[in-house]
Amino acid sequence: MNITDLTDKTYTAIIEEAEKFDEILSEQFALLAGQCSDEKDFINQAMDLAKGMLTYDEDEIDELFEGEAPPVVEIHHTLKRILENIENLQS
Repeated sequence: MNITDLTDKTYTAIIEEAEKFDEILSEQFALLAGQCSDEKDFINQAMDLAKGMLTYDEDEIDELFEGEAPPVVEIHHTLKRILENIENLQS
């Protein structure tokens, strides 16, 4: 699926929230959408991705952000907001 197939609510909750923080982070979720069969699948996999990213060590974060990693605390704060947004989508 493409991110243009997402409802506005899902797009805002995940893609736009990530974009507010950093384009690289939003690209990770956009790429994920391309591997999903539908919106429900995307939401579930986005949750798994965000949870997984919360476990990244400094080297993995540095690699993800191409050597220009923002503070880990800020990344975690954004990922937790995305997870909260996903929970709101599912309720």
